[in-house]
Amino acid sequence: MFHVTFYIRRLHSICGIVPMGLFLLEHVLTNAEAIGGPAAFNEAIGKIAMIPHNIMLVIEIFGLAIPFLFHMIYGLYIALQARNNPTKYGYARNWQFALQRWTAIFLFVFLIIHVVDLRIFTKGGGTPISYALLDQMFNNMGWFILYLVGMIAAIFHFCNGVTTLCMTWGIAKGPRIQTFIGRVMMLVCVLLSLATIAFMASYKMH
Repeated sequence: MFHVTFYIRRLHSICGIVPMGLFLLEHVLTNAEAIGGPAAFNEAIGKIAMIPHNIMLVIEIFGLAIPFLFHMIYGLYIALQARNNPTKYGYARNWQFALQRWTAIFLFVFLIIHVVDLRIFTKGGGTPISYALLDQMFNNMGWFILYLVGMIAAIFHFCNGVTTLCMTWGIAKGPRIQTFIGRVMMLVCVLLSLATIAFMASYKMH
């Protein structure tokens, strides 16, 4: 029997791990160049800008926008259907389950703001992304906090999503390997979050 929901959920998880995961890692690595100052960051941005416009447009639409929208919309549906009650049980996995759903709702709003502000209005309006632009933007504490929380929420959502995928897909069978993968991905989460805090803080320290 063909279970539509089963395959939709599998597609949902793939869209979250592959295109969104790669996009998140690229974001962290590129933005981390800000620690080296304006020249290093602008050089990293310049390398991405060298990709021909037509190719970048195809990547953005079919490699990012469509998978993003599907993952976000269906993920929001899952989040709203979930019953979160971490305080009743208190186990780590229960908290991670709840945080996965809460971050999904937050990221749905955050990513819309991010794309509309920087990709459509700023970059689409003819203003290139640069260190000076972000430096001016993050002088506003509201934008600074929003982007810092947004990045850390995205990192947790991705790392915890990898653990969940390994469990639901049968890649990690048994409690020991599941615990091991969970701990490794939470370590990755901490490292990427520290890198994010470092490059965000660099805008305040120059």
